[in-house]
Amino acid sequence: MVIGFIGSGHIGSALARLAVDAGHSVVMSNSRGPETLADLVESLGPAASASTAEGAAEAGDVVVVTVPFHAYRRVPVQPLAGKIVIDTNNYYFERDGRFPQIDSGEKTPSGLLQEHLPTSRVVKGFNNIMAAHLLSDGTPPGTPNRRALPIAGDDPEAKRVVADLTDSFGFDVVDVGPLSEGWRHDRDRPAYVSRFNAEELRAALARA
Repeated sequence: MVIGFIGSGHIGSALARLAVDAGHSVVMSNSRGPETLADLVESLGPAASASTAEGAAEAGDVVVVTVPFHAYRRVPVQPLAGKIVIDTNNYYFERDGRFPQIDSGEKTPSGLLQEHLPTSRVVKGFNNIMAAHLLSDGTPPGTPNRRALPIAGDDPEAKRVVADLTDSFGFDVVDVGPLSEGWRHDRDRPAYVSRFNAEELRAALARA
């Protein structure tokens, strides 16, 4: 596949490396312009290129949104129509400012992105693991005590695609359910950042 990246920070760069290693092509973007991504693209190799956020959105069969949460409204809408969007974002009020709807529990971070992208199929994933661990903790399928990562989303086919990607990147998958349940692996929840196998992750999610 071609995987577009809106955001090329630590998580985006790590996922791009995993995607290239798994045989996919990647189109990277950030808020500062494609020319600032030359070093990253060179390090990723010939399967990588740089574009604008709109260009990455248009090019991607699947698109990863990995920007500071406060910037989610700047994610282009029209080029993502009908596409699978992987949301890695986390809400940090110290950085993002206060979002009362999230603080009250009325909305979730991924739910707000889905509202911003009403015709896209948003799947929450890769938000509860450190970038360095994306590159160090992946193991082949069937490895005992393999690390597991959660996903949440409303579209079964979109979740299947994201689950297959996650597996190919080296991690078991626990389906948390609809996107509204994605709060279970948000910041400061029991499932956040810590290393769990699938059974342990299910128990941590249940404690949220």
